[in-house]
Amino acid sequence: MATHAAGGAHAGTAVRGTGKPAIFSGWTKLAGALMFFGGLLGVSAGVAALQEDAVFASTQSYAFDYSLTGWGWVHLFLGAAIAVAGIAVLITGATWARWVGITLAGLGMIASFMWLPYFPLWALITLALDVFIIWALCAGMGTRSQMST
Repeated sequence: MATHAAGGAHAGTAVRGTGKPAIFSGWTKLAGALMFFGGLLGVSAGVAALQEDAVFASTQSYAFDYSLTGWGWVHLFLGAAIAVAGIAVLITGATWARWVGITLAGLGMIASFMWLPYFPLWALITLALDVFIIWALCAGMGTRSQMST
């Protein structure tokens, strides 16, 4: 048929019997894209915190009282690492890239929780996104082609 690729395989599927991994799932691609853009936003939040911008809330009675400049550096470096890991997930979809992404998203969750007194709404949004990223990266782990019998 004219709609089939050469050899009878559909586009986006692995050829049976080769043992090669299937093309990684759409959830993994979405997680990589979210990591990349979320990392860029983390970098911008870090730069704004380093400038001690008036965008951030000032809470006096919070259990975790840290310097805004210190959190700026944390978000700057963590955001850059998450963006690079997101690119690795998007390009390769490899298992090592997924594990790095899961680890960095977990660290991002901790940083977002600690960021609550400075920018509460954004911290809650990034917490939810990090949970989704971890789920999406784990959901794509079992994507392998089937061996023909």
